[in-house]
Amino acid sequence: MKRLLCILAAVCTLLPFVCISEVKAVSFPLQTPIASESAVLINLDSNTVIHQKNADTKQMPGPLVNIMTAVICLENCQDLSQEVTIDESVYSYLYNIQYPDDLRFAEILDGDVLTMTDLLYAMMLTSSVEAAETIAYKIGDGKTADFVEMMNKKAAELGLENTHFTNATGMYDTNQYTTANDMLKLTMYALSLPYFENIATTFTYTPTVPNPKSHPKIEEWIWTNSNIMMDSEDDLAYSGAKGIKTANLDAAGRNIITMASRDGNKYLAVLMKAPLNTADGDTAFYHITDAISIFDWAFDNFSYQVILADTAEVGELPVELAEGNDYVLAIPKEEFTLLWYNEVDVSTISRDKVVWYKNSLQAPVAKGEPLGEVTLEYSGEELGTVEIVAVNNVERSTSKYNMYVAKMFRKSRWFNRALMVSFLLCAIYIIVCVYSYIVFKSKSKPMKPIYAVPKVNDKDRRRRRQQNDDK
Repeated sequence: MKRLLCILAAVCTLLPFVCISEVKAVSFPLQTPIASESAVLINLDSNTVIHQKNADTKQMPGPLVNIMTAVICLENCQDLSQEVTIDESVYSYLYNIQYPDDLRFAEILDGDVLTMTDLLYAMMLTSSVEAAETIAYKIGDGKTADFVEMMNKKAAELGLENTHFTNATGMYDTNQYTTANDMLKLTMYALSLPYFENIATTFTYTPTVPNPKSHPKIEEWIWTNSNIMMDSEDDLAYSGAKGIKTANLDAAGRNIITMASRDGNKYLAVLMKAPLNTADGDTAFYHITDAISIFDWAFDNFSYQVILADTAEVGELPVELAEGNDYVLAIPKEEFTLLWYNEVDVSTISRDKVVWYKNSLQAPVAKGEPLGEVTLEYSGEELGTVEIVAVNNVERSTSKYNMYVAKMFRKSRWFNRALMVSFLLCAIYIIVCVYSYIVFKSKSKPMKPIYAVPKVNDKDRRRRRQQNDDK
């Protein structure tokens, strides 16, 4: 039941994020270049990407894969409070990896007992390989390979077309890759799940299970978020910054996914493959300075602006049988507002792409009647589509309508059929009349005299005359 409630809550929470595949995107140039090779910045309030840099270039994610590890755990663990005994043999193979400096530990020791929630915090805050491998082993029923298969299946479901996972920890593997855009999709999905945001944006966490035998000073067993932007005492602290995940690989540089909020605006940044060192070989945190730079740029240069007013005339459509003007003007059904770069005039946005529902109308036309849609574009990128409606009523002309009805009656299918039937009946009538006349004439023709009076010879005639005289 608890798992069912979690799933239902996830579905409800997910609704604001279901359109991630339809994110509006217009990439504006940064004022200050960033060192990260790939980047994407999205405003979470409007679901608008405002900057991209090599966002579809494949990169090594490093421990950023812990986000997917957390997703699989949250969706498949029925009870996050269940306790797990740590078995060092599950992750001891990592001690011999090619780049041992890539390993991150949370001081979790063999035999420690932690809840699944504790393991999620350890993994998300510190990139703990002990926690990540233990989660994969537990959820995969003793087979981490099965867990990795679940990760790739989920990636396919989310449409992460340029992503492939080979492990749950993020350790170096040339066959494990992703892109900034794919990590953006994954992170936004993860933020829709219960508990994830709270875990990923926590600054410090102490395990709920004390383990006094191996950790006698429980107050010192604290896990701290690796995003130093959240540390108010650090020189690179950033007001409003939250989580979500950092990742370092000797062979692939530094990555970070983080959020920041200010003045009612909330941004999510994905930065990948920032250099580990300066040109002089000194350790550098370019992923952090890039995040600070790109957040400052967004907060200082973007505001919500009216892109298309609800009074703007978009076009006109012919109207037949109208009383007066034979056209109607089209305006937006509602005002279209968008997060926009202050340095770019909104008049440069194209609104020439209009699709009418009909090529022409017939009066009467009601004010507010839907007429079509206008698509707004900037530099070839679609910003949005707005329905356009009639600006006023258009009355029908009685005289024009009557003429139209008469004209259309002559052209109607039923009129043509009636005309054909009439012609047929007339033809039949004429044929019947002609036939009757012929028959009548043939019956009333007089007989010749030769056939009207019987023939009598002279001898008979004299005899009859004699008989008459005698009488």
